[in-house]
Amino acid sequence: MKVDMIFRTMRRLGLVGLTAVLMLLLASCSTFEHGLTDSAGNPGSADGASVGDASMSPLATLPTYAGFPGVQFLPVAGVPSAADPLGWQHYKLPGKQATAYAFSSIDQRLTLSATAISSASMLRQNITASAETPHKIKFSWKVPALIRGADLTVRETHDSPVRVALAFAGDRSQFSMKNAMLSELALALTGEALPYATLMYVWCNQCTRGDVIVNPRTDRIREIVLESGPEHLGRWRDYERDIRADFELAFGEAPGALVHIGLMTDTDNTRESTTAWYGPISLTP
Repeated sequence: MKVDMIFRTMRRLGLVGLTAVLMLLLASCSTFEHGLTDSAGNPGSADGASVGDASMSPLATLPTYAGFPGVQFLPVAGVPSAADPLGWQHYKLPGKQATAYAFSSIDQRLTLSATAISSASMLRQNITASAETPHKIKFSWKVPALIRGADLTVRETHDSPVRVALAFAGDRSQFSMKNAMLSELALALTGEALPYATLMYVWCNQCTRGDVIVNPRTDRIREIVLESGPEHLGRWRDYERDIRADFELAFGEAPGALVHIGLMTDTDNTRESTTAWYGPISLTP
């Protein structure tokens, strides 16, 4: 029954390849693999600690923020547990080579490195402590080089060296027929429907800073361009963003509850290679 429903939905959508359409959408769904690897695909070492081993993290305990549970490295809301000490889950996309994520020390900063070689995968952390949307997010990243040929406005070259993704709850009855069918497909495949909306902060090759890009695959993912072109390559860039204001800018409505936060470095469309670094992330109510 479920298989028949999946194929009926695929035929209605006219999908040539399931993975291509759901690449970013399913990153906010279930079926995750735990743990990080180094750039060679090996388990994290002293300079590349596994996300699933709190004892290997130099920042195993960090402050908490009012209204949200304990904050961890990379510090975002998430309650540690025996099964998932740091709250992060590594989502490997079906049919895609996984990006290699590892803890590292760069420029006297404790960071998360991401190396993508024709690959795409996401780290995600659930946020379930409060139905209230946090007011601000603080994060940083460092990108040494642009992805050759990448263009976030074009479906076939839709890659970014860094992404910070925020997924929100909302009324899915407002979905278009296409988005409703995509959500139905995701539910059939993973047991979890698509988020109502996903807001991403990205680095684009040639867009204007502040541009809002509607994802070429679905308008339920919208991306705000924080950096464009080579001007700030090779430097740490630190941000403090108003989540509510950015969501309203991108979607034209107030945000619902924040349910997931994710990090993603991807080069699967351009088939290129890139490395970037993420600094700590914090949410404030």
